[in-house]
Amino acid sequence: MNGTILVGTAGQGILRSVDNGATWHRLGLREAIEFDGVVRSLAVDPSAPSRVLAGADAGICLSTDGGAHFQRVESPANGMTVWALAFSPSDPKLVFAGTGAPSRAFMYRSRDGGLSWEQLGVELPEFCAGVNRPRILTICVHPERGEEVWFGVEEGGAWRSNDAGDTWQRVDTPGRGINNSDIHAIAVLPATPTAPASHIVVTVNSVCESTDDAETFSTKASKERFEGLYYTRTVQVLDPRGDQLLLAIGDGTPGTRTRIYRSGDRGQTWSQALLHTAPNSTVWAFGAHASDPALLFAGTKYGHLLRSTDGGRNWYKEWRDFSEITSVTWTPFVAPVHAHAQSIN
Repeated sequence: MNGTILVGTAGQGILRSVDNGATWHRLGLREAIEFDGVVRSLAVDPSAPSRVLAGADAGICLSTDGGAHFQRVESPANGMTVWALAFSPSDPKLVFAGTGAPSRAFMYRSRDGGLSWEQLGVELPEFCAGVNRPRILTICVHPERGEEVWFGVEEGGAWRSNDAGDTWQRVDTPGRGINNSDIHAIAVLPATPTAPASHIVVTVNSVCESTDDAETFSTKASKERFEGLYYTRTVQVLDPRGDQLLLAIGDGTPGTRTRIYRSGDRGQTWSQALLHTAPNSTVWAFGAHASDPALLFAGTKYGHLLRSTDGGRNWYKEWRDFSEITSVTWTPFVAPVHAHAQSIN
């Protein structure tokens, strides 16, 4: 590949490779993100591949050189741990960020591509039953309508806005069909000539789907569909139509067994991808870029990095291991990354 791979971790900041994974380099000293810090989320600007946002334990950070260097953007999220980031595909100036444990869970919005931010008015509790402090694990913007925005909380439900974040409504209310308030991922699939628009909400143990604009959901337990594995971690949309999807699932967190499933029919049926090396824990994050839909990455909770070059059908482990992988992305922009001077004993 020609570009930059970025791996966000808990304990080694961000590691970057500009030589197709042959060598890896952490951020250096005097960066906004500590080289041994926590980075929970990464997002590449879809309109400018040199611009990368990182959600770190320092707040929201921006790179304009493909991830070679980062500066913290002054925002209400300064000093907060940012768990999720999302650009609007139809309007990349519109960006959302969500924080969480050990910080308070809040939503933030930028209307200038991440240069300035405001805290949004949605109220979330400081504590919850399952993970003590909630964390916003996922943010999803409708691929064609930027005013429709979703976020999901572990634990705190699925939330939707139809006015670009000015107001919010909770969706996992009684009677609608979402079985659990522990939300791990959300995907919005646009309508096509042969399929209605679809909303997919992934809870800790199920996949919930709606084709009536999220009025009702059909929920299917993961352990009954995916050979006994229940811990439904995340979903990745692979094409603009929403026909092709990836699903990561395991036997827990961090887990000891994991699988990746692929769908070519908008999640109606799933086939197991071939993992050529058994991963050491549950797959936690996917990394994709629209410039090459066949090139994909996946990171596990205990630091295995997997690569697919055929759209997620086959996966091969990269040569090196990482600390806990929290996020993965890649950009076709080649960052000016250089090895740092080595200390000499």
